[in-house]
Amino acid sequence: MAINQLKAGALLSYLVLGVSNIVGLLYTPYMLRMMGKSEYGLYALVGSVIAYLTILDFGFGNAIIRYTAKFRAEGKLEEQNSMFGLFIILYSIIGLLSFLIGLVLYFNVEYLFGETMSLDELGKAKIMMLLMVFNIAFTFPLSIFGSIISAYENFVFVKVVALSRIILNTLIMILLLEIGYRAIGMVVLATILNLLTLAINFWYCKSKIKIKVSFKNMQLGLLKEISIYSFYIFLIIIIDKVYWSTGQFILGMYIGTAAVAVFAVAIQFQGMFMGMSLAISGVFLPKVTRMITKLNNEVEISNLFIRTGRIQFIIIAFILSGFLLFGKQFIVLWAGPDYREAYSITVLFFIALSIPLIQTLGMTILQARNQMKFRSWLYFFMAIVSLIMQFILVKKYGGIGVAYAISGALILGNVFIMNIYYHKKQALNMIKFWTEILKMAVVPFVIAVITHLSLMNFNLNTPVKLFYGIVIYSVIYLPLFWFISMNSYERELILNPIRRLTLKKINTKN
Repeated sequence: MAINQLKAGALLSYLVLGVSNIVGLLYTPYMLRMMGKSEYGLYALVGSVIAYLTILDFGFGNAIIRYTAKFRAEGKLEEQNSMFGLFIILYSIIGLLSFLIGLVLYFNVEYLFGETMSLDELGKAKIMMLLMVFNIAFTFPLSIFGSIISAYENFVFVKVVALSRIILNTLIMILLLEIGYRAIGMVVLATILNLLTLAINFWYCKSKIKIKVSFKNMQLGLLKEISIYSFYIFLIIIIDKVYWSTGQFILGMYIGTAAVAVFAVAIQFQGMFMGMSLAISGVFLPKVTRMITKLNNEVEISNLFIRTGRIQFIIIAFILSGFLLFGKQFIVLWAGPDYREAYSITVLFFIALSIPLIQTLGMTILQARNQMKFRSWLYFFMAIVSLIMQFILVKKYGGIGVAYAISGALILGNVFIMNIYYHKKQALNMIKFWTEILKMAVVPFVIAVITHLSLMNFNLNTPVKLFYGIVIYSVIYLPLFWFISMNSYERELILNPIRRLTLKKINTKN
């Protein structure tokens, strides 16, 4: 049963990712045109401000999953039920705290954004902020039930709910936009669907899993142990918010909602880029973690790091080179000419993220060796540097200045410092790693340069022309990359599942 849940859950994870990306690509341009630049920027801005309140989770959500699984494995059901009671009380306090902080933000909207917003925008911002604060205050105490479902490995239910929510939100929002509702309507709908999801999770835990919550014999010592475990997860949450939520907040303070809208489009592409890349690496990480735990040979671990990095580079190189060539025309056709600057911002994000996304195994190695301390603190301080630089650059350069501050910190931390650390302290052969990656990069670089020079005399100003351009590029790129950049192991890795699927179909027919 557990194996079936894992397999089905994995397949549904890719389905959710695929549907989410397709919906984002198809629905977003419609939404942008229906809402307008200012209204969409306002929605993105308020959402980024409220997103900071999720920091108050302190990483406990991940800890609930881990310790629930631990207590189940040990057969300690009473301790598990008491832990649930402890966290419901703790999350209720956090929910109340988030509501009070949210009210402070609500009463200071004019102070924060008064210089860049009209009175009408300020009024809408206050309404949306109040709704989002109400939403998050209820989310905290009820979020424990979603973590419990994951800990019980009922992945199919979790993914089906997520998929249903994406589809429902899109369909209802299209209807609301057609009627005339805009940003406030989106927030109301998101609030209703979130509360409905929380209620469904609660029902599932009580009726199907039949979990019990006890407020007796709660162990405060356990809370201390969990807090230590959650601390580095908490740091990662803070870092994530500084990089991907702060920019919109700062632009809202100093530039205005139109700049926020452009930046929000770039953030959406950044999310898709990371999602696709991490989904590819996620296929290998569970197996790799077991291998690292068993391997003591540093050379073998280093070779594993290089091999996995090459596999991840296959998808990264294609997306990055394709976006560099066709991204500007795509954004203009997709979102409109007013969002042209989103291309430059997105390119900066893609370039800065490409290195850590082909080195995700490095984090797995550190986790397996229980040596996450250096990386966590480095990323935290780099995020602070990024934050300071965002405030400095935004006034003169706007959204592109914020993007430079973010990408600069990511490159300094991920490309330079972490690569030196991997080489010196973790005994990973980074010279060999980069030699392998650079050899693979020859084909994408050459084809990208030739394509760029060829396209200088062509104007891909219609969807059909852009589509043909991408198809022609792919037809040339993929075979050359396959035969020149990829080795036999990587080609077999792709061919084997295809062969198995083909044989299965043949056997089924026979």
